[in-house]
Amino acid sequence: MSPTIVKKSRRPFVSSLIVIFIWLGASGVFGPLFGALSTVQENDNSAFLPDSAESTKASKLTAKFTADQNQSLPTLVLYVGEIDKEKIAALNVRLSGLGDKKIGDTDVPISKYLTQGEEIFAFPSQDGKALLVNLPFKSEIATDLLPNELPALPQVIETLREDASEYAASVGLSANVTGIGALLGDLFGAFEGIDSSLLFTTLIVVALILIVVYRSPVLWILPLFSAVIALSTAGGLVYLLTKNDVIDLNGQSQGILSVLVLGAATDYALLLISRYREELHHFDDPFVAMKAAIKGVFEPILASGSTVIAALLVLLLSDLSGNRGLGPVGAIGIAVSMLTILTLLPALLVACGRWIFWPRIPRHDDLNSQLTGVWAKIGSSVEKRPRKLWIATSVVLVVLAGFSTTLNARGLSTADAFTQRPDSVVGLERLGQHFPGGSGQPTEVVVSQASADKVSAALIPIEGIASVEPLRTAPTIPGQPVAPIKVLDGTVILNVILDLNPDSVAARDVIPKIREAVSAIDSSVLVGGSTAVAFDTDVAANHDNRTIIPIVLVIITIILGLLLRSILSAALLLGTVVLSFLATLGACQLVFENIFGFKGADTSFPLFAFIFLVALGIDYNIFLMTRVREESAKIGTRAGIIKGLTVTGGVITSAGIVLAATFAVLGILPLVFLAELGFAVAFGVLLDTLIVRTILVPALAYDIGGKIWWPSKLAKK
Repeated sequence: MSPTIVKKSRRPFVSSLIVIFIWLGASGVFGPLFGALSTVQENDNSAFLPDSAESTKASKLTAKFTADQNQSLPTLVLYVGEIDKEKIAALNVRLSGLGDKKIGDTDVPISKYLTQGEEIFAFPSQDGKALLVNLPFKSEIATDLLPNELPALPQVIETLREDASEYAASVGLSANVTGIGALLGDLFGAFEGIDSSLLFTTLIVVALILIVVYRSPVLWILPLFSAVIALSTAGGLVYLLTKNDVIDLNGQSQGILSVLVLGAATDYALLLISRYREELHHFDDPFVAMKAAIKGVFEPILASGSTVIAALLVLLLSDLSGNRGLGPVGAIGIAVSMLTILTLLPALLVACGRWIFWPRIPRHDDLNSQLTGVWAKIGSSVEKRPRKLWIATSVVLVVLAGFSTTLNARGLSTADAFTQRPDSVVGLERLGQHFPGGSGQPTEVVVSQASADKVSAALIPIEGIASVEPLRTAPTIPGQPVAPIKVLDGTVILNVILDLNPDSVAARDVIPKIREAVSAIDSSVLVGGSTAVAFDTDVAANHDNRTIIPIVLVIITIILGLLLRSILSAALLLGTVVLSFLATLGACQLVFENIFGFKGADTSFPLFAFIFLVALGIDYNIFLMTRVREESAKIGTRAGIIKGLTVTGGVITSAGIVLAATFAVLGILPLVFLAELGFAVAFGVLLDTLIVRTILVPALAYDIGGKIWWPSKLAKK
């Protein structure tokens, strides 16, 4: 009698191909949109403030004084050297034709963005060592694209620098282009690396780590490919929502989206592939093994992603639209990452079969190689000395957390926001040597004409103010009569020139003094301008820190409690992650000040660090404790803790290294905020992965024993 031949169904293979083709189709639609994501960014801080901010109210009134919002984006050209009348006259002749100069390699003249009817001229400093030119650009220069699809502002700034350098060299002067327009232009230029260098570097780093983890020449391609599909799809969705004014996007959010999606998707992929490899030892059919793997990882991946999404969406409560925009941007990225890894990656793995693991192909032998090796030894150490281990690690974390109270997060000036020294920063420093620091960026006080003299007299004595001048119907040209004061609806604008860098922390500290002085005379007076915008942004950021962080903690606690069916374990996990967060802030203070030499941190840094460290850091505890709970139901709590630690140790550590590396890549962008955030998340994730999840949590849980599951039934087993 001939043996019975069992014919395997081709349905799983066909189903996998259908899923793969659907995702490839989606990528074909959303991929090109992701490539255009940087064209819909908004990087102007003033656009991020709520309508209730005083500087926003002042801006709406000052905009009425000129229909084209004159000097809404002041750009300064500074010439330094020996000045005489001939050089001034020659420069003014050159400036008269500046508007005809073409921008970059386009046919668009600079005059397209200059406000009409304004005379451009150079005026000397009192010490006779410098000339200053104020170029009044229209506000749309910050959002327009040139015919070559490049942002207009950085291209205009580069054209001005070429022209200024050419003239300066011909007469023995040096030139810098600075002011808020140039600073924003350099900021836009810094974000240009998001589409190229940041993404490319992140992909290379993740690929190298995956090759080392899997020790396979082909397996690493599948999780990385899935992560790239997730990023392009998420980026396309974000583009459509931003383009239609549903959400806000800035350069920081776009950079964070890239590393967040690549890091999170790769983490989820590592967890799935590890469980799939484990199940292939127990099932002959890869499709059946994949079903078992998805059943094992679906809940922790869903809980992990939901935790991050919930934390990000709490940012919608922020007073700053930039923070509010990051909430849905990041949430979309995480949601697409989960969906991709739970659908596309399983389809790719099933379609490829066992050979994709070559040369370490898992056989159907009911063996589990994860129960031996380094992690088995670590589990044994935790089992022998749990109390000593959790006390020792807690003490180290508490000591490090003590330094968090000294973290300087009072904000950064735009000049200090770059890790390098672009021309706009150098020019700003040189400007203060020859002109009052606030030249070109006055603080604008909107006051009734009747109270103008009293308000002006009250402002002069305030420390940090160099002069107070009313806005006139025409700019004051040296040697010509002074134009009359401009009055609109019974109000005037007093331009307050500070003797400080207008966007420095010291200058921001002058704003409340100004507001206090003027409100004592007339409560309807409004104080605006770029310095007031920066001050109001800091106030809003501090409000966000106090409001959002407690809400996120409550939400994460609820999710953990529902996932683990335990109040005690949820509180324990949350406490360890918060301790890890504070320890990370302490490490940041030590590193930022003593190694990196940064002047401080942005006021929103603690909030961003908290969102990513707590939401992402809790992931690894979720991955660990869901497996511990699964094993505890079978073999008891203490044995389940050791087995859970042993079988998840390798994959969670690999996931932590991947996520830390992807965020560390943010440091290649020349921006202090992203460099600080990248270091904080990388350090904090490694701290969570290597110390908190490896030693502190399992040792503490082992010491507590079955009570860790209180009040669920598992605590009574």
